[in-house]
Amino acid sequence: MIDRTWRPQFLVIGAVKAATTWIQARLQENPAIFMPAPEPHYFSSEFERGEEWYRTFFAERPAAAHVIGEKSADYLAHPLAARRIASRLPDVKLVLQLRNPVDRAYSDYKMFYRRGTVKGPPEEYLSSPDNPFPRFLEDGLYARHLARWFDLFPREQMLAYLYEDVVAQPRQIITAVSRHIGTKPCFEPGHAATHDNSSRTAILPLPLRRALAPLKDSMRPLRGNPVFEGVRSLIAREVAYPPLTPALRERLRDFYARDVETLEAMFGLDLARWKAPTRHVPVS
Repeated sequence: MIDRTWRPQFLVIGAVKAATTWIQARLQENPAIFMPAPEPHYFSSEFERGEEWYRTFFAERPAAAHVIGEKSADYLAHPLAARRIASRLPDVKLVLQLRNPVDRAYSDYKMFYRRGTVKGPPEEYLSSPDNPFPRFLEDGLYARHLARWFDLFPREQMLAYLYEDVVAQPRQIITAVSRHIGTKPCFEPGHAATHDNSSRTAILPLPLRRALAPLKDSMRPLRGNPVFEGVRSLIAREVAYPPLTPALRERLRDFYARDVETLEAMFGLDLARWKAPTRHVPVS
């Protein structure tokens, strides 16, 4: 059990590429809430670092912030995260922001393509989980992953909502999330339901990013600094992505169909928009 004086009272657990950075930013605007800026990934990939390492993420919590949380979007799909969290934070409130799994898969592929990690077209990675990056497809099997969480947490500790609802009614979503985690909502005027459209962000060439990787943590505070961003813009390049064809989009819809049906029953969500054949829309 993690020490009550600093342990998180809520976790945003996913999904990856579902614009969870937006919900994090909106919650951070509330002075009653403290969330560390970087994702700790403690209960997933960084668990071996230990609890004292995890605690450092919450060291700068202001006295006025009485609600503590964090976002690590990979917790949802990680095979061990749910059990680790249940054993250490049994009463934690869980927040899930879910996106059409077809769009999520393509967005995840685009992130890796942008980084230079994958080089082939979407068909090479999204036609079957049997490829070097099964996460592209498997992370969107929400119902399969949530079965683990349902075995360990009562339904009332979980709040699930859709990316599409964030776009359509952001104020209502902020209100619902705030109430779920035990505080009053705070929604800053002028903040539309947008997210960091990283697919349109210029990116540094892969060799340079690899060379700078050891400095990632020390450079994080410079993000947003005009001088830092100015230098970065001189080096970064725009990325053109291979398109997701209508035929592949439909195959992906079929791949997720049964899981989507199960998810509807789990949370009582209306996922008709996910199940219907869709026209081509841009995906970030």
